[in-house]
Amino acid sequence: MFADRAKIYIRSGKGGDGHVSFRRELYVPNGGPDGGDGGRGGDVIFEVDEGLNTLTDYRHKRKYAAVDGEEGGKRRCHGKDGQDIILKVPAGTIIREESTGKIVADMSGDNKRQVVLKGGRGGQGNMHYATATMQVPKYAQPGQPAQELMVQLELKVIADVGLVGFPNVGKSTLLSRVTNARPKIANYHFTTLNPNLGVVDFDDGDGFVIADIPGLIEGASEGVGLGHEFLRHIERTKVIIHMVDAASTEGRDPVADIYAINKELRAYNPEIASRPQVIAANKIDAIYEQDDSDPIRRLKEEFEPKGIRVFAISAVSGQGLNELLYYVREQLHEIGTETTVFEPEFFPEDLSIQNNLPYTVEKSEEEEGVYLVEGPKIERMLGYTNLDSEKGFAFFQRFLKESGILTDLENAGIQEGDTVRMYSLEFDYYK
Repeated sequence: MFADRAKIYIRSGKGGDGHVSFRRELYVPNGGPDGGDGGRGGDVIFEVDEGLNTLTDYRHKRKYAAVDGEEGGKRRCHGKDGQDIILKVPAGTIIREESTGKIVADMSGDNKRQVVLKGGRGGQGNMHYATATMQVPKYAQPGQPAQELMVQLELKVIADVGLVGFPNVGKSTLLSRVTNARPKIANYHFTTLNPNLGVVDFDDGDGFVIADIPGLIEGASEGVGLGHEFLRHIERTKVIIHMVDAASTEGRDPVADIYAINKELRAYNPEIASRPQVIAANKIDAIYEQDDSDPIRRLKEEFEPKGIRVFAISAVSGQGLNELLYYVREQLHEIGTETTVFEPEFFPEDLSIQNNLPYTVEKSEEEEGVYLVEGPKIERMLGYTNLDSEKGFAFFQRFLKESGILTDLENAGIQEGDTVRMYSLEFDYYK
């Protein structure tokens, strides 16, 4: 089956930790710190591949991770950067954050390549922390943690024109005749399980893309049959062609069919149902002259007063197709053919520091008036925060209060003027 949705886990690379080491050379008895910086973690990058038209590959493999940065080394050696991971997707793929459904990125239009998750920065080695008062720093900065997301990939076909209609009205036949597409055609319902795209070419080179949206049934907007799986593909289209069996070869009423499909479109997305529409009354070569009623006249009397043009066509013989296609092109010119691109709603770079990580607050047994605050929570905070900036320092103060660290220090017996040590960071405690 056509794969137009997939749920995957993505993770960027963690930054490599800074290294702690000291020069150990002959005739240099008191060598200074020479621990190198950690490498940058790899990014998670999504890239459009024009040769792809499904998300099938992502149904077989569900976890994708970039490479972590390497730890820094001795003699100021910089750790190796982690390799990026590039995920290829078809044009029109929307990336959503799985729990909220918010859009992270829309791989459409000019957006051919996007970094979705940034790798963590590498931590600084202890060579950066030597000062006049601390000449042998025995600590280094941990690498910034990786970012991770569970995302839903969703393919929304990029086409200017959507071709809709009940099963077996001739949509695939029409597409095969007016474009370079070669859809599978057979005389039974739901043959078409995936949207077929084709390009309608004109002599002046000014064509458009048309998509045969799989046959709908009543209740599609509620997920009946395959409705929800395919209604999303019409969201980018600018003009809708309703195709009906004017000859009623299967006993269907073409007028009722158009009302039924419009009802499903309105229920799914009212904005889509309000877009320009045109009716292609197909199979006119199967209408017998002895019929008392003229279905074409009936369709025109019903819909043309509503501003919906009706074209009598035969997808098999080609009768009436030129008039239909030129009219659709005129409609597109009035609207404009710029691709609809959905705006981002979720920004992974804003992911906050996790507050459920552990930490410890202890009074030093070796130094009087010194309190040690350590743990993954503290490492992560220091990795994210630039304390040299006013904004970073304000965040740090808020972090101490909101995380409960100040309360824990007071419970441990800290007094004004005592020292708080958080790995490479030291400060005096005052209320």
